[in-house]
Amino acid sequence: MKHSMTYDVIIIGGGQAGLAMGFSLKQKNIPFVILDENEQTGMSWRKRYDSLRLFTPRSYSQLHGFHLKGDPKGFPDKNEIADYLAAFKIENELPVHHEKVIKLTQNEKKQFLVTTPNNTYKAKQVVVATGTFHNPFVPNVHDGTANFEIHASKYQNPSQIPNGNVLIVGAGNTGVQIAAELSKTHQVTLSQSKPIKRVPQNIAGRSLFWWLETFRIGRAKPDSFIGKMLREREPLIGNDFKTVQNNVEIVGRLSEIKNGKAYFNSGISKQVQNVIWATGYRNDYSWIQIEGALSNDVRPLHSFGVTNVAGLYFIGLSWQSKRSSALIYGVSNDAEYLAQNIQQYEVKLEKRQNL
Repeated sequence: MKHSMTYDVIIIGGGQAGLAMGFSLKQKNIPFVILDENEQTGMSWRKRYDSLRLFTPRSYSQLHGFHLKGDPKGFPDKNEIADYLAAFKIENELPVHHEKVIKLTQNEKKQFLVTTPNNTYKAKQVVVATGTFHNPFVPNVHDGTANFEIHASKYQNPSQIPNGNVLIVGAGNTGVQIAAELSKTHQVTLSQSKPIKRVPQNIAGRSLFWWLETFRIGRAKPDSFIGKMLREREPLIGNDFKTVQNNVEIVGRLSEIKNGKAYFNSGISKQVQNVIWATGYRNDYSWIQIEGALSNDVRPLHSFGVTNVAGLYFIGLSWQSKRSSALIYGVSNDAEYLAQNIQQYEVKLEKRQNL
């Protein structure tokens, strides 16, 4: 039997974006609840590959200045971040219900209806904080004839990969990190669609992110000149590419895999035994069934996270308001901005009710 409960604000998603949003609302004494599909806070980080380390140092991997233990100049691993988010939730007494949201609609009174398998919630306002890693994407350029194929989201460690050569398709940060690790145990080929640009994690003894903030590059707006340049070509961050350059065969864009053979746009081809698709994700907002919330290609329609649907917001999007919006340290400012908008809308609703 489904139960209906009403809240001022419902935050959908309990990762760093949802928790940051919850903290900002609590500071303004706005009642809210967070709905998170994971069974534990931080679990989405824990499920990622074993050797994952952030390329942001600990001092730039914090929510609202909440301290992350360890060397502030060091780089935290995935379990540290998972533990940190769980501790952040407990320390700040943020209300999290572990339920998967399957539908978001509005009724005739313009209240939001948030549906989970067991409950239906009503809300005056909703913040979608489900992040950008929804559906693993594999391009339709293969016939499934490689011995072993997985998306990078399913990769854990080298022992998972059978003997034989490995083709990694996609040379972003994830593809390069996995290539560097696997090159110690396997013969690895890395397929890149564009020339790789790399920036180091430290420059002249300072974190890259210190320089980005000092010169305000991390705050570059999406439509600014610098923002447009960065969005067109996101650089690799870190030292893994040095390992890749020395130990991995780098080839061009993959054209297709057919009968166990990979063909590349440079004209070369090679037999492949194992394939890892580091080809990113595609967003899935099909569960949001509200007119005006999404574009024709099912992307959020928003300005810095504020939509044209009164009371509906997004947080944690790549380039939501600036370069650092999708990073842990950058999401806190977006949460503060949205909390101000939510508070202003609360005042409007109260005035209407009192008329």
